[in-house]
Amino acid sequence: LSFSAGQDYTSAQSELLKKDLDLMLDVFFDVLTNSTFPQAEVEKLQKLSISSIKEAKDDAQSAIRRYYNAYLFGDHPYSRPVSGDERSLAGITRDDIVKFYNSYYGPANIILSVVGDFSSTEMEKTLTSRFGQWEKKTTAPTKLAEPVTFKGKKLLLVDKPDTTQTFFMIGNVGISQSNPDRVGIEVVNTLFGVRFTSLLNSELRIKTGLTYGARSSFSENQVPGPFAISTYTQNATTEQAIDLALEILNRLHEKGITEEQLKSTKAYIKGQFAPDTLESSFQLAAVLTNIEFSGLDEREINEFFAKIDTFTLTDAQRIIKQYFPKENLVFVLIGKSKEVAKVIKKYAAQLDNKQISQDGFK
Repeated sequence: LSFSAGQDYTSAQSELLKKDLDLMLDVFFDVLTNSTFPQAEVEKLQKLSISSIKEAKDDAQSAIRRYYNAYLFGDHPYSRPVSGDERSLAGITRDDIVKFYNSYYGPANIILSVVGDFSSTEMEKTLTSRFGQWEKKTTAPTKLAEPVTFKGKKLLLVDKPDTTQTFFMIGNVGISQSNPDRVGIEVVNTLFGVRFTSLLNSELRIKTGLTYGARSSFSENQVPGPFAISTYTQNATTEQAIDLALEILNRLHEKGITEEQLKSTKAYIKGQFAPDTLESSFQLAAVLTNIEFSGLDEREINEFFAKIDTFTLTDAQRIIKQYFPKENLVFVLIGKSKEVAKVIKKYAAQLDNKQISQDGFK
């Protein structure tokens, strides 16, 4: 049994043998309803978490997304890392944790997905018996406002004096889990920056050797999450790598994609769908939970291949124009300021600087 937290929700997950179901449900219900949060354990975890964040800053690849989200989202909750930062963690008290737990951990706020070999009728009775005794609480989940897409260009350089490489992310606000174009966006983005032979990776890694990997991503959250192009390169080739990434993005807008590229990408996505999404009971439970949380239904799975098959070059061009920004861009770099500060001035009118040794990510 393990728990994890994301930007939109906290999740618990377990894989178990059928014979152990009753025991697991007893333990699970006890954890959900009778957590005590001992002061000593809270203080221990605070210290470990702060130490972990400081260690992450030693690894620019681990830290850059936190800086990127903080810079992109501004005052929106998505700007705050789920794991916190040195300042926020130091300020949390046991009373804060207990208050949050008592307010939000209740039956009105839970989605429970169970996948396996069982009678649905009997499983429903078992779960109702266990969880029906859970005390009802009235605090409703917070309704998030949509983040504002940044207009123009801005750049944050996080100075890491000991690094020999520059890590960078370029993008803007992307899409939510319920965006009606998400399947088409997945097709274009897979071609642009997901698979090994994507446009980004082909140019930045395979042809030029500027990096060991370049990709693009959309984080689909309850409200629009980030879209980003991300890679890293030697300090001396920072300008060349950023220029090439932007050139590939512009080329996507100007030339679009070919029928051959579209056909290949469709086959790739369909081939990866089951192994990545539905192969195990655990994966299926996660998919069902996300569908319920996002207010979607079984068509998300049942009609996926049909939506892929009917996606056209005309559709792709619309998706590129609407969801892959080329004029409004946010740049975040972690690199050695002495070596890269001069060459990056051309990318944005607004230039901001931060030392990686400073607390926080803003």
